[in-house]
Amino acid sequence: MPSPASTPQPPYFAVIFTSIRTGNDNGYSETAKHLLELASEQPGFLGFESARQELGVSVSYWASMEAIAAWKENMAHRHAQNRSKDWYQVFRVRVCRVEREYGF
Repeated sequence: MPSPASTPQPPYFAVIFTSIRTGNDNGYSETAKHLLELASEQPGFLGFESARQELGVSVSYWASMEAIAAWKENMAHRHAQNRSKDWYQVFRVRVCRVEREYGF
């Protein structure tokens, strides 16, 4: 059973990626798995959560804006960004500072 990412006490940052997929896989599944493995090795990576129905929502958590910027420039990530029209009808990226967190 999936569980929420284990994040440190705020503040930290979240990158929220929402999308509607095309009907084609075109290597998406393998690329997504590989990118998550690479991101998890990136300095400043804190965790990842994802859910998909008609609308996909993926959230990655980062220690700093610098860590997010470094991930954005990762060559494998850039290559995947260049293929976005193969996989998505539409997408949005939102970068947020997490100020508060609570739950059980």
